[in-house]
Amino acid sequence: MAGLALAGIRKEYGRLRALDELSLEVADGEFCCLLGPSGAGKTTTLKVVAGLEEPTAGTVRIGGADVTDVEPTHRDLAMCFESYALYPQQDVFTNLVSPLRSPRHRLPEADARRRVEEVAELLGIGALLERSVTQLSNGQRQRVALGRVLVRPAAAYLLDEPLSHLDAKLRATMRAELKAISRDRGTTTLYVTHDYVEALSLADRVGVLDAGRIRQVGTPRELWEEPADVVVARSFGRPAINVVPGVVADVAGPRFLADDGALDLPLPGPRVGPGTRVQLGIRPRDLTLHRGAGDVPAASPETARLEGTVYVLEHLGRQAEVTVRVGSCLLALVVARTQVAGLGTDDRVVVTVDPRRVHVFLADDTGRRVETTRVSEVAG
Repeated sequence: MAGLALAGIRKEYGRLRALDELSLEVADGEFCCLLGPSGAGKTTTLKVVAGLEEPTAGTVRIGGADVTDVEPTHRDLAMCFESYALYPQQDVFTNLVSPLRSPRHRLPEADARRRVEEVAELLGIGALLERSVTQLSNGQRQRVALGRVLVRPAAAYLLDEPLSHLDAKLRATMRAELKAISRDRGTTTLYVTHDYVEALSLADRVGVLDAGRIRQVGTPRELWEEPADVVVARSFGRPAINVVPGVVADVAGPRFLADDGALDLPLPGPRVGPGTRVQLGIRPRDLTLHRGAGDVPAASPETARLEGTVYVLEHLGRQAEVTVRVGSCLLALVVARTQVAGLGTDDRVVVTVDPRRVHVFLADDTGRRVETTRVSEVAG
């Protein structure tokens, strides 16, 4: 295996800049995810690493060697495309074994068959080896395409949304299998996805990609607890983090005031002055729902109280998602289903939050997170 390093990568298509000074290092044996929406530049990044796209500027290194001008066939990388790239006229076994019959990775036939059967069982397609690719579902084809990559050794594996066409249950199973394979083999993997759950559950580190730029790289915990900016914060969580525009005021200490005045809560130790335009970020699970004023515990300095009405109520198995209107702001919460029994649209409720659990972001082009005294720091 080998580490990967991208330095100052820029990729332009005419006037369109798909990648903008992108730099990323993936250590030997590390599982790194690139997370971003469609059009962020995820697939383009993989193609630049693989040598399928030539960067306009910047360098690509594999195992410390500069391979920017090296042909794809000499980079020793295995890549799985979202579009499968299978031989439709062949059966599953032939598709899986073909990398092991190439001059570069040839194995004795018995060893190749054993290797194919092992990978096929891991991916849940062991019973399909004699079936034609044309007879497979989209999900089965995607697993065959992933198997073609995993069946052979490589300096690093590049995986482009390899689980996107699987149903939710199989996707969860495959995430666990991929994690185990990576751990057992010590493989270097660069994996791109638009699904934050995949990124958090699979990766040693995650890079958040937006409009061709890396916004932040860190461990899943770092990105969740200390997002560098509002774009990173919005990349994780479902429902997404609540973001409310407002201003820092000084009323017996620093406070956040929403633009419509409906949200007013203390800010512990913000490192910006009064009058600074900011955006308040509150994770839905950091909000607590109360049926009425009598249901709210005695007030404490660590609790802010917000009054509102139920706007939307969605039942999702054991949990419910509630959207509460507070002034002109809509706040999403995730609560136990039992908490909303008998609750309906327009019912009055109270929402509480510990101000030490909120995030504060500048309301400018950077959206940078402002340092505050957060509950994790208080506990530490």
